[in-house]
Amino acid sequence: MRYLVTGAAGFIGSHLCAALLAQGHEVWGLDDLSTGKIENLAHLTENTRFNFTLGCVTEEQLLKELIRKVDVIYHLAAVVGVKRYVEDPVKVIDVNVCATSRLLALAWEFGKKVVVTSTSEIYGKNDKVPFHENSNRVYGPSGIDRWCYAISKSADEHLCLGYAKRGLPLVILRYFNVYGPRADGSDYGGVATRFISQLLAGSPMTVHANGSQTRSFTYIDDIVSGTIEAGIRREAEGKIFNLGHRREISILELAQIILEVSGIKGEMVFQPYAEFYGVSYEDIPRRIPDLAAAEQILEYYPQVTLKDGLRRTLAWYKSKM
Repeated sequence: MRYLVTGAAGFIGSHLCAALLAQGHEVWGLDDLSTGKIENLAHLTENTRFNFTLGCVTEEQLLKELIRKVDVIYHLAAVVGVKRYVEDPVKVIDVNVCATSRLLALAWEFGKKVVVTSTSEIYGKNDKVPFHENSNRVYGPSGIDRWCYAISKSADEHLCLGYAKRGLPLVILRYFNVYGPRADGSDYGGVATRFISQLLAGSPMTVHANGSQTRSFTYIDDIVSGTIEAGIRREAEGKIFNLGHRREISILELAQIILEVSGIKGEMVFQPYAEFYGVSYEDIPRRIPDLAAAEQILEYYPQVTLKDGLRRTLAWYKSKM
């Protein structure tokens, strides 16, 4: 099979490219390196079945040329990272909605299957957990820039389902807090790898608010496995799936587990949201998935425990020091 992966140089995209190549497929990767890193693909460059194009999903002619070559499209390219949502909502909408609309139109034109990655943020402030794929979406006011990402992905999903009604083979995946090697450890990255980066740098781990907010942390290998299955299984087409982990854990507990598995006597500091993100931010108190649909149709069962995944991630970060 021939696959196009947009956002190929990103954290998840680079792991997905590697897994598809390991299965013997041909892979075309597209990334503008605005947030992705070319070094994430360094281990793939000598593979003759891997083709990387430096470019943006907003470039319609380039997209057309790549889509013609492949059988299935994995669309991961997006503006990601809460800090980025708050800083540049215009770019979030342009890349996450406008570019996705163009990609879907081209996939429809050429009859290519698409797997579109969405987000657990889609559920917003809904307090009825665990979240089922049909759970309500509850957002704050438009003046809070934090919600532009969730709303952009909601628009993407409506576009996707509209094309699915027209007959486009398409699957939507909602990821829940993915972590692992190559994840961004900066202030723009996820909390797990940000904690690890701070700890290994000898800095205190910065916990926002009091750390009581809870999440479901999912190791990259499990996410990639579920993502590949979504591209294979015909019975998944036209559907939305949560991909995450059932374990609910607070951010404070996460920090404590990272200290435990690292064996480092680090410290924590507590910081108000407004001090880090500014006033245009609201948090989500709990975000936990219902995985029944993914289990039934994708046979998705996460295999990596949180402690094991954190150990692997710590080992990778240490190897890069």
